[in-house]
Amino acid sequence: MNPAIRPISPTGKHRGRRVGVLLGGLSNEREISLRTGKAIAAALRSSGYDAVEIDAGHDLPERLRAERVEVVFNALHGTWGEDGRVQGLLDWMQIPYTGDGLRACLLSMDKAISKQLFRLRGVPVADDVVWHRGAPGADPLTAECPFEGKVVVKPVAEGSSVGVTIVQTPDAFRPAVAEAFRVADRILVERFVEGVELSVVTFFDRALGAVEIEPVRAFYDYEAKYGNAGTRYHVPPRFVGPALEACLDAGVRAHRALGCNGVTRTDVILSETGPVVLEVNTLPGMTATSLVPKVAAAAGLTFEALVECMLDHARCGLEAGDAT
Repeated sequence: MNPAIRPISPTGKHRGRRVGVLLGGLSNEREISLRTGKAIAAALRSSGYDAVEIDAGHDLPERLRAERVEVVFNALHGTWGEDGRVQGLLDWMQIPYTGDGLRACLLSMDKAISKQLFRLRGVPVADDVVWHRGAPGADPLTAECPFEGKVVVKPVAEGSSVGVTIVQTPDAFRPAVAEAFRVADRILVERFVEGVELSVVTFFDRALGAVEIEPVRAFYDYEAKYGNAGTRYHVPPRFVGPALEACLDAGVRAHRALGCNGVTRTDVILSETGPVVLEVNTLPGMTATSLVPKVAAAAGLTFEALVECMLDHARCGLEAGDAT
């Protein structure tokens, strides 16, 4: 166990209640959500919980009532599940749920807004511009890159690297813009940051640890995250001391800047000048290859204990402070 981490153990606060595990959903990340949700449901059942899997469709309110759900474990990813919409529904129905509330989820999912908040709070981020579909200069056929050198083009509000391209040559820029606009109406063109890739896990109010990501592919994309691309993970990272502490601090400050109070995973690049925050994920994946369970295991938490700890913190958004 990492000696810097205070011991964490589940309390069983919601034991005996009917748990609805929301999975699947309507986003581009449906398949990974199904895998996440099934792993969570299995872990809860192995710990003695009465857990039912609910594929979140348009009939979600009816399903929640029919299954007599008393508390929700939200295993959705992407649009509708991670952007505040399902959180608002659960608040309205007064059903406690895991993860962050409406406001924090909305802010974290929108990379343009979250980066503005990061800047206001002194969290280091990369230079960027936001383009809207149909705006002057944003036509994929004629667009000009606003930065010299490599850039990243990505949708403003998608996860799991959907629609993301690292542009390394000028002739690849316009196809990258077209790909991002294929899945979103707003896109981010961001200056590429060279460095070591990390994910910092913040566990409610403190850093639980970090994982260093060493992709075999040139880019840690959807296949690298969830496929068999041979990505190597180092927990803890292969460096220690002030550099790692700075990365952990950046992750926690980004978490707090968005008003998060659940378990988050913050993507950070350790550049030559220090850490740069890319984004905060309020509903990180929980599959066999996911990063949060890897960091939790290094801190002494089994997958079952991690899931139960997350369920312990399930509450309605208003209780979590989203009204303040």
